[in-house]
Formats: sequence, structure tokens, C-alpha cells
Amino acid sequence: MNTRHIEQADEPVPGQSSPLLYNLVYCSRATEGVDAAAVNQIIETSRRYNPARSITGLLVFGSGIFFQWLEGPRDSVLALLALLKKDPRHHTVVLLTSGEEVRERLFPDWDMELVTADAVRDVLVDALESAQDPKNAESLRELLQQLDEGLLGGPSQD
Repeated sequence: MNTRHIEQADEPVPGQSSPLLYNLVYCSRATEGVDAAAVNQIIETSRRYNPARSITGLLVFGSGIFFQWLEGPRDSVLALLALLKKDPRHHTVVLLTSGEEVRERLFPDWDMELVTADAVRDVLVDALESAQDPKNAESLRELLQQLDEGLLGGPSQD
């Protein structure tokens, strides 16, 4: 797990007026020929691009499906989503959820971490166990339920 610290000027500070933290979850299909090397290139690019824009998140890849959680300043996250929609390695990009609120990050130390589909449950459980914000805990429980029901292309569909 990548634990490089990301400078978070957009993190809520108790007792202060804080900017909102935007997050979105999308999934997409990988185009023909996307292999481990292509996914590693995506991660390397993310690790160069995301820290300067205060974007953190999680990328899951398995069974030819990308599933990604992105969080950070709204304009930065939306600009990244626009780039992803134009990326020839993705097709059928589907926005699953998005929101903007004052809250802690779910993945504060991950500029972008690749998680295989068979390990995503462990990542979500770890995030749930450390979540201090009730809204985050609720979102993580919902994702775990969807994963367990086979709705996210997780282990039960591999």
C-alpha cells in the first residue's frame, strides 16, 4: 500500500470553514489489449498527476473492468473524469455515484493505489474500520454490500 503523504489543503479542519470534498465512483470496461502493463502505466501516470491536484483514490481492476473511487477538489476530480472518458483504454464509462460534502477522505494517503478485484473487500473493510465519519462508514458499508452481492465485478464474478 502506498503511504506517501498527500498535502491536503482541502481537508476539513474542526472549527474552521472548510471547502467541500468531492468524490465520485465510476466503472468502465477496459478496451481490447489492456493488460497488466497498461494498468501499471495508468497507476504510474496517476501517481505523477494526482498529488499536484490533491486527488486521492483507489483503482480496482479485474475481469476487464475498472472500478475507481476518486476524491479531492471538485474541479480537479471532474477534470480527471473528463480525461478518463477520452482515454482509449476505457470504454463505457459509467458514473455510479458522486457527492460533495465536508468530510474526511476515505483514502487520505493514496495518490492512487491499484487493488486487484479479489483484494478489494479487504481494502473496503480496512477503510470501514478506520472511518471516523458516519457518512464514510455508510458509503463503505453500501459498497461492501454491493460487492458481496456481486454487483461490482468483485471476487464472486471472477
